[in-house]
Amino acid sequence: MTEIKTVLVANRGEIALRVVRACRELGLRSVVVYSTADADSIPVRMADDAVCIGPPEPGRSYLNIPNVIGAALRTGADAIHPGYGFLSENPDFAAVCAEEGLVFVGPSSEVMSSLADKAVTRALMSAAGLPLLPGTQAALRNAEEAERIAGEVGYPVILKAVAGGGGRGMRVVREPGELAEAYSRTQAEASLAFGDGGLYLERYLEGARHIEVQILADRFGNVVHLGERDCSVQRRHQKLLEESPSPALNDEQRAAIGAAAVAGARSVGYEGAGTMEFLLDRDGGFWFMEMNARLQVEHPVTEMVSGVDLVAEQLRIAQGEPLRIRQSDIVLRGHAIECRINAENPERDFAPSTGRIARYRPPAGPWVRVDSHLEEGMSVSPYYDALLAKVIVWADDRLGAIERMRRALDELVLEGPGLTTCAAFHRDAILSNPEFRSGNFDLDLVHTIH
Repeated sequence: MTEIKTVLVANRGEIALRVVRACRELGLRSVVVYSTADADSIPVRMADDAVCIGPPEPGRSYLNIPNVIGAALRTGADAIHPGYGFLSENPDFAAVCAEEGLVFVGPSSEVMSSLADKAVTRALMSAAGLPLLPGTQAALRNAEEAERIAGEVGYPVILKAVAGGGGRGMRVVREPGELAEAYSRTQAEASLAFGDGGLYLERYLEGARHIEVQILADRFGNVVHLGERDCSVQRRHQKLLEESPSPALNDEQRAAIGAAAVAGARSVGYEGAGTMEFLLDRDGGFWFMEMNARLQVEHPVTEMVSGVDLVAEQLRIAQGEPLRIRQSDIVLRGHAIECRINAENPERDFAPSTGRIARYRPPAGPWVRVDSHLEEGMSVSPYYDALLAKVIVWADDRLGAIERMRRALDELVLEGPGLTTCAAFHRDAILSNPEFRSGNFDLDLVHTIH
């Protein structure tokens, strides 16, 4: 077992603060890296130490591997927690950590490499017996091959970036005549976003829901799942609201999808916290989509229903401890909902918004949790993700959680010159929508009501 004493947090914003807090509760020293744009941020002030690693542009700071590693070595860190985004799923970064004697809080570089290529992951999960939608088992060579395979599996199809994530690099194609242009545009977007223009293709399911399963795995082959999250409330393939459990699953389906997630993670020798993502069709069948080899933005809803601190478990696994919980120990209670409060304008097709925060008062009260790094006076930078805060609530049942979230969002004050958020859209458009409240909706919900 490798004893960890100091953790360098290679991230910013709310997830950096989340990891700092977990370190403090475990008695670990924390070091935060930051860009000049984040010099006065709360994570920087709350960590035991902080190191500036460059200017605001992510490529020159949070994505700069030599700068991050140098900060870890200079401050005596034993381990690096990457959070989500930035370097969290970069196998080269995990490999450099290992070469420098630093514990990477996540899976090995080898496992991450296989999961980073979504086409390769499909092949691995198919071999493990997970159900896959018809499509490609390797990256497409060109648009002509995409047209041939689309003709075989049937339209509509969806093109996806092999290195994709976060809902980017995806495009639905409904007619054969649309495919060549869609291939070119998606390839260009993938190259720009991920530095890899590789694409794969699978049949597109109409009326599907997005269901994901949280797993924890140690280096001794122990793997458990902590239930599912329903992430079907999305705009442009990006999540807005998540809840657990899913109102679309019965107990039999829940057990089956959890078992599939465990089998998939075990088949690749996964270690750490990870998420298996599935599509649920109208007939109740589920289909593997991809595995995310990191902590998810929406992990708090799982923490709320399971009582398991996922970041603390990540750190324990990283230093070589066996899982402390078996599947039979995990009891999921009640219902949790998370609303992402993004700096974006729903009236302008969720266009990003920037500005200075003049007034901020987070909601509180029973079973309300806010994960954020906000404070009055700070500026919302155009350089980073639009996520400002996550409001998470828990209640005995789903309707109780919906009403608690509406109350929490009523209390939220987040204002500033030029700044617009999606908080009111959550409260007035989604949480009040009859289809959402009934639990009978699919991935088109936001498109339908927007």
